[in-house]
Amino acid sequence: MTEREAFAPRRRYSEAVYSASKWPPNEHMCMHHELSYALEPPGLMLFACLVAPTSGGETPVADSPNVLNALPADFVERFERLGWLLIRNYNNDIGASVAEAFGTDDRGAVESYCRANAIQFEWQPNGGLRTWQRRSAIVRHPLTGQRCWFNQIAFLNEWTMDDPELREYLLDLYGEDGLPFNTRFGNGDAVGADVVQLLDKVYEENTVREQWQAGDLMLVDNVRTAHARESFEGPREVIVAMADAVHLADRLPTIEATGG
Repeated sequence: MTEREAFAPRRRYSEAVYSASKWPPNEHMCMHHELSYALEPPGLMLFACLVAPTSGGETPVADSPNVLNALPADFVERFERLGWLLIRNYNNDIGASVAEAFGTDDRGAVESYCRANAIQFEWQPNGGLRTWQRRSAIVRHPLTGQRCWFNQIAFLNEWTMDDPELREYLLDLYGEDGLPFNTRFGNGDAVGADVVQLLDKVYEENTVREQWQAGDLMLVDNVRTAHARESFEGPREVIVAMADAVHLADRLPTIEATGG
């Protein structure tokens, strides 16, 4: 698959083979399902380690049906009823640019993509782009029919930032509505720090991890399994490919995304 709607820049090694997303080595990247906000996410992720870090840098994985079963029933019911909302503000400072995310900076082409993929959009006076997309938080696996917790609610939320000073700085710089990424309940209600903390706790209770060695190849069922990245020291070169696009019928939005 050719990646679209990337959240962070990647180096392209060859056709549809990319570097891991750029993320500070000293920061943990929390659990998520790759492109879970896309209408056709990859069903399969392939990770290969070319250079293993000196320490850390694992790509932990968590079983999604187990995560779902471990979450409180009222919590699950609310997200199942409302879905989740991803809000993005594309700029040239943080995250993928418009061109990196959509493969073009032509406004007409970007708008056509958004309309075809149930993404609400708005061009900002400064030339930036703001988008809203509502998606299901829980889906059925296309092969097994298992219910899976499948989203990036915790990962792309403002409370994911461990450093409170960094969060305050970004809020001062961009404002609450202008953060590069944020997630909400599907009706627009805020997702608080307590939600992110609960998800991180349940993910960790259902996580396994293995130290990378050069030459390792890991195949991940992207619907069944969430993945993350630990902080690390030393050089780390892990490449990524995505395959087996899945069209998840129960992910099609049932209501308009809440936006400006």
